[in-house]
Amino acid sequence: MSVKTPSNLLVLAAGLLQVPAIITAKRMGLRVIALDGDPLAYGLRLADASYVVNIQDAEACLAIAQREQVDGVVHICSEVSMHAMGRVNEVLGLHGVDVATAIRATDKEKMRRAFEAGGAPSPRSVGVATEEDVVAAARVVGWPLIVKPSRSSGSRGITRLAADAGQVKLLAAFHHAVDESRDCRAVVEEFVDGPEFSVEILTWNGESRVLAVTDKVTTGAPHFVETGHSQPTRFTESERRMVEGAAIKGVKALGIDWAAAHAEVRLSSGGAVLMEIGARLGGDFITTELVPRSTGIDMVEGAIRLALGQIPDLIPRHPPHGAAIRYLIPKAGKVISIDGLEYARNTAGVRAVELDARIGEAIPECTSSLSRTGHVIAEAPSAGEAVAIAEAARDAIRIITE
Repeated sequence: MSVKTPSNLLVLAAGLLQVPAIITAKRMGLRVIALDGDPLAYGLRLADASYVVNIQDAEACLAIAQREQVDGVVHICSEVSMHAMGRVNEVLGLHGVDVATAIRATDKEKMRRAFEAGGAPSPRSVGVATEEDVVAAARVVGWPLIVKPSRSSGSRGITRLAADAGQVKLLAAFHHAVDESRDCRAVVEEFVDGPEFSVEILTWNGESRVLAVTDKVTTGAPHFVETGHSQPTRFTESERRMVEGAAIKGVKALGIDWAAAHAEVRLSSGGAVLMEIGARLGGDFITTELVPRSTGIDMVEGAIRLALGQIPDLIPRHPPHGAAIRYLIPKAGKVISIDGLEYARNTAGVRAVELDARIGEAIPECTSSLSRTGHVIAEAPSAGEAVAIAEAARDAIRIITE
C-alpha cells in the first residue's frame, strides 16, 4: 500500500510571529520549508527544511520553492516578502496573490488608486518623492494631514500634522517617512478622525468572509502606534456592518480572491473609511491569538488551507469569548527596576505576559510597533471583561526607567 506524500508548505519568514504558521502546518501533517534572512530565527529550527536567504529576493525564494516542489506558500503577519510570494504563486501556478496584487497591497500609493478605481471609501492621498512634491501635496490634501511611508508596516514612519504645523514640520515628517520606506517614497493623506478597527478576512472564489472586527487603541498623534486590540468589537451592529462593508469593498478593489486579508478602517462622521489593507494575516497577535480565542476558529489554519487551494474550515471549535491584548510602553530611558510580572501572570483570565526588556537596557521613545516593550493577553466571557483584565495586569507591571 502506497503512503501519501505530505504537501509541502513554504513559510516566508521564520521569526516569532511566523512560528504559529509552522506549528499549525506541522500539526496538519504538512512538510514545512521555512526561509529567513536571520540564521537565528526561531522558526528555522522547527521546520522540516530551513534556508537562510534574503526573503525579499523573489528569485532566490522561487528557486527554493521549485527545488522543494512546494504546494503552497504563506507569509503571515508581515509584508516584506509579499512580492516573492506572488512570484512563487505565479510561476508554480499556486493559489494566492499574484505579483500585481502583492504590489497593490504593499504600495500605499497604488493601493489608494485601486481603492478609487474600485469605489472603496478612501481618504484623499498623493504619492511624493521630493520636498517639492510634499509641499504641493499638502495643498491638494489639506490640513490636518498624515505623512506615511509608501512601503512599510507596523506604524513605522507615520506622522500626523496639525493644521498649524507649518512647512518645517512637514518636511521633517516627509524625511522620517522616507527613511522608513522600502522604496524611498511617501504618501501625504487626508487625516480621518474617528475610532479605528481592523477587519480579519478570508477570501476564496471571490467570496469574502469576515472572521472578526477588532477594536484598536493607539497612542494618538503624532505616530499612532497601536497600544491594544480587543475582539469582538464593542460597537453597534450597524457600525460593525459599515466597517465590514468598507473592508470587503477594499478587498475586491485590490483583487484579493484567494487569500487572507487584514484591513484597517476608521469610522468617521461620514462613514467607514479604509486606511489600508494587507493581503495577509494581521500581525500584533491579532490573528494568531485573539481570533482563535474570540471566535473559536483557527485563522492560521484557514490561511494555510487557502494557500493549498482548499476551502477553510470555519466551524467554531468552542463558543465565542472576549479576547484582548495590551502593550507595555514604559517611559523612555534605562531600565532600573521591573516588578509585578508574576502578579500579572497569575491574574485570572491572563493567558500570556511577555516582556522584551531587562534591567540595564535602554527603552526608546515609542514611535512604532517595534518600540513596544511587551504585552499582556487576556481572555474572558466578553470583550469588555477581557480588556479590563488585560489593562489591570498591564498596569500591575511596573517598569521604572531613568
